[in-house]
Amino acid sequence: MKCGKERVAAAFVRPGFVGYMVAGDPNPVDSVEVAKSLIEGGCDVLELGVPFSDPVADGSVIQGADKRAIDAGITMDGVFEIVKAVRRFSDVPIVFLVYYNSVFHRGVERFYDEALEAGVDGVLIVDLPPEEAEPALKASRRTGIAQIFLVTQTTSDERLDVIVGMASGFIYLVSSLGVTGVRTGVSKGAFPLLDRVKARTGIPVAVGFGISSPEEAAEVVRHGADGVIVGSAIVARVEEHRGNLEGMREELRGYVRRMKCSIEAEAGKRGR
Repeated sequence: MKCGKERVAAAFVRPGFVGYMVAGDPNPVDSVEVAKSLIEGGCDVLELGVPFSDPVADGSVIQGADKRAIDAGITMDGVFEIVKAVRRFSDVPIVFLVYYNSVFHRGVERFYDEALEAGVDGVLIVDLPPEEAEPALKASRRTGIAQIFLVTQTTSDERLDVIVGMASGFIYLVSSLGVTGVRTGVSKGAFPLLDRVKARTGIPVAVGFGISSPEEAAEVVRHGADGVIVGSAIVARVEEHRGNLEGMREELRGYVRRMKCSIEAEAGKRGR
């Protein structure tokens, strides 16, 4: 069975959907049900945000989810337990989005060992610059876990060359400047960046930040993306349906199905 970076890369044989959720939101038990709903809806990659007290790259929606998870008692041990629980019913690729403080506090080697044991396939350390990434890269190579990096519209060509030489699994293309959050329309600056990245590497490129509608997902795929990443729109639905687990599960499954349908329809056109 494929695992690690191979399992992540295999998810993008056709354009895929990456669903983001915060581990432990709205609480550790229901968080597993959130993951199950996203997978049942057709999520190709499950991106788990590791709750952090100062998530500087995230907007208010995900900040609120981090706080709910922390207030509900989630710990790093608890995050790994959520991964293990998901692995009991699914082999979908699982990727962590984590701030470096959580990795450093755990110990880089220990963090990656425990991630591998739990069933994590990839790690994106959102605030780790490539110039300081060697300890994480060493651990990722040893464990086979994909090391994922962000690229933005302000990333220079020289820096892009460095990042694509380090990245595995997929590259996370930030579609717009600023923090995470639902926006109106995809930034047009995302598409020249997408072209710049794809001209340099065959590693899948997934586009995120601000994407929330089937129309936006289709537009991103139309311009050549290998994947669409959605976070705040999912997390907002979790918040909206707190206290109504069945309603939450139904809403999440339906939302992912609509997004997947749009991605697959556009991918079919692209394939002709």
